[in-house]
Parts: sequence; structure tokens; C-alpha cells
Amino acid sequence: MMIPPTQTDSPPAGNGYKVKLVLAFGSIYVLWGSTYLAIHYAVTTIPPFVTAGIRDTLAGIILLVWAYARGFRSKPEHWLAGLVTGALFFLVGHSALNWAEQYVPSGSAALLIATEPMFILALGCLLGQQRITWLSALGLGGGVAGVALLTGTQFSLTQTNVLGFAAVLLSAFAWAAGVVVSPKLRLPTDALARTAIPLVCGGGMLLLAGGLTGEFQKMQWSAISRGSLLGLGYLIVFGSVVAFTAYTWLLQRYPPALVATHTYANPVIAVLLGWFFAFEPLTSRVVWASATILVSIVLIRQGERRAASRPVAVSPLRGYERLRGAMTDSI
Repeated sequence: MMIPPTQTDSPPAGNGYKVKLVLAFGSIYVLWGSTYLAIHYAVTTIPPFVTAGIRDTLAGIILLVWAYARGFRSKPEHWLAGLVTGALFFLVGHSALNWAEQYVPSGSAALLIATEPMFILALGCLLGQQRITWLSALGLGGGVAGVALLTGTQFSLTQTNVLGFAAVLLSAFAWAAGVVVSPKLRLPTDALARTAIPLVCGGGMLLLAGGLTGEFQKMQWSAISRGSLLGLGYLIVFGSVVAFTAYTWLLQRYPPALVATHTYANPVIAVLLGWFFAFEPLTSRVVWASATILVSIVLIRQGERRAASRPVAVSPLRGYERLRGAMTDSI
């Protein structure tokens, strides 16, 4: 997705831009929702840390080569920023979630991951970058309620999954911290490189973690199935190259709490794909949950618009621009 990285106070409203916007949100809503199925196939014969490490590293290398071909040249500060964001997004975020799903049902994990926008708003408020309106708060609460309705009785707190629940929350917090911290760091302004460098850094750290935990030693390379290879290929191309590029582009232009609404939509997509491809039942509970989640996304969007339209307050987008400028001047 080739889009200029320049951030503006008011994104352009042309038809071409609107198409790119729909494609970007569609990527993080639909493609990241479909990665649940791809991960299921990939980790069948490939260990989870190795799966995530290969996925992120190869996707990052592809994007980095593309960025270099377009004239981008990295600087040391880019890699330092990439290590920080890669550690938050991938080393902690992905590894904690992958580890947790050994003990936590996928529906419960989806519910807990839906706390990410709440963490973003809380961290943004602490740093003076974000303001919670009553519409945003209502949308956030409705989103969590919708995912809770979607997961139904899968969410149960027992001694065997307490650590798993804590790990999922850690994953959500780490990802939220990465969203809030990344504008302060000297990541590249080039859209492709801004995506690629954290992926390469995070993927490398995940591969190192896979080695330290013995996953490479336990792997049976000859036993890797075709389904796992196809799942891994899908994760690399669509889950990381396409969707994470769209995610990074959106974060440069829209409030992070709005972009984070993908955590509400992804479980809906996962359930619909399960119904369509695996013939899983589509109950009335799923329909009501999906409707609740979609309404919550609209409420959060309206809340962000109201916050940005008040002249006495600093909008999240302006706050991020000022923080980035201040960091640039001070380094």
C-alpha cells in the first residue's frame, strides 16, 4: 500500500483517499480476523515462537527491501526505535498471546485482547495525548460487552488459566504501549520502512526466544505439513506485509483508539470464517454480538470526532504531531 507518510491535521477527503482508507481498515478488520484460522494451521506442525518469528522477520525483510529500492536509507536511530517498538508489538505482544493460547480458549483471549483500546486511552490520558469523551467510553464498554457476548461461556476463571489470562492482558497492554510510544520515537517517515524495521527487530527477537526456549531443537522439519506452510505464507503476506502496513499507515493519520477497534471486529470475522469454511453454527448470540461490536466502533469514531472538534482541547492527532516535532528537535 503506497501512501505518502506525511501526517496532516485533516486527512484529505478525495475519492482516491477514501478508497485507500476503506482498504486500510478492511485489512486490519478482515485480514487480522482471518489470521486466527491461519495461525491454527501454522502452529499444527511449527512451534508458536518459530511461527511468529519467521512470519515477522520475512515480512519485515520484504518490506525493507522494497523501501530500499524506493530510495530509503536507514539511520541508527531508526533501528533503536525499531528495537523498542518491535519488543512491545512482537516480542512481548505476540509471544505472550501465543503462549497464553495454550491455556486460554480463543474466545476468552479475544475478549481480553479487546481491552487494548482501553489501555491506549488510559496511557494516552496519562501522557496528555488523549481525552476520553462519554461517547468513546460508551463505545469501549459496548465493544467489550459485545465480545463477551460473542465468547459466551468460554470465559471462566480457573486455577489452570489464571496465568494465561494475565499473559493475554500483558499482550494487550504491550501492544497499546507500542501504539502510544511509537510516535515519540524516531522511526522512519517512509511508510514501508516504518513498518519494516519494527517487524525485522521483533521477528529477530522472537527467533532468538524460540532458540532459547528450545523450539528449534524440538522441531521436526520433515514433519511440517502443507497446511502449516500455507498458513505461515498467509500470515507473512496478508497478516504482516499487508495488514501491518495498513495499521501503521492508519496510526499516522487517525486516533489510536479508533484504529484499535480492530480488536472488536477481528473476533466477528473469525467467527464468520469459521461458519463459512468450517460449518460452525451461526447462532443468534453471534448475530447480536456482531451488531453490538459494530455499533461500538461507530460510537468510538463519533467520540473521537467530538474530541477533535473542540477548540479548547488538543486533539489526539495534533498531540502526536507536537510530540513527534518535540522529539525531533531535542535529538
